[in-house]
Amino acid sequence: MKRKHIVLLSVALVVVIGAGGYAAMDRYMGNQVEVESVMEVLEEPAPSGQTNADETGGSTAALSAEQLNGNWAIAEGSKVYWSVTTSRETVNFVNEAVTGSWTVDVNDAAGMTGEGVVDMTALDSGNSQRDGHVKEREDLLAVGEFPEATFQAASISPLPAEWTEGTAVPVEIAGTLTVKGIGKDVTFASNAMYKDGQLLLSGTTKVTFADFGMTSPHTVVLETENELSVQLELILNKA
Repeated sequence: MKRKHIVLLSVALVVVIGAGGYAAMDRYMGNQVEVESVMEVLEEPAPSGQTNADETGGSTAALSAEQLNGNWAIAEGSKVYWSVTTSRETVNFVNEAVTGSWTVDVNDAAGMTGEGVVDMTALDSGNSQRDGHVKEREDLLAVGEFPEATFQAASISPLPAEWTEGTAVPVEIAGTLTVKGIGKDVTFASNAMYKDGQLLLSGTTKVTFADFGMTSPHTVVLETENELSVQLELILNKA
């Protein structure tokens, strides 16, 4: 009987240790960050007998060129996501240390400009050990030498002369994304929206680790694809 109890205890310990090991591995390798789009605006249901502003046209007013044209600065709440697909799942890194501007001209697309700077030392996947690994390795970001990533727009597709508030407008932004001092021509397929006095911009592009002289990280139990997604979720205030 005593031997049976020892065997059962040993089995229980193996199960507990195994579960703990899996949980630790999941925390280290799994995704801890959910992508949040600036376009997703939660609306409170209207009280009985009333209608939402969208239904009455309260937030769907036409916007003039005068309201839209000008310099817009990236504001607090803006985020850039870097997403990597592994053999287990997609792992997201978020960066909220974003600055830059967008000069809008709905009358002349050639007059529009845009630029942004991301502090790569602030990259966060929800796991500090993994973040340190990605940021410090020489064959990855090497933020000690290259603390910033930048984007400089070369062209921005024409925008409608008039927008409707709260409605997304498609826009393509082509330019150079520079990481680790290496520039790569990319195009962000995007949507822009004017809402409550702010411009919202949501856009994505695809690049590879190799584009910037990096190697895709691999471990004994995890493989990482070479391609990664860069997603802009920006809030801009008129300067």
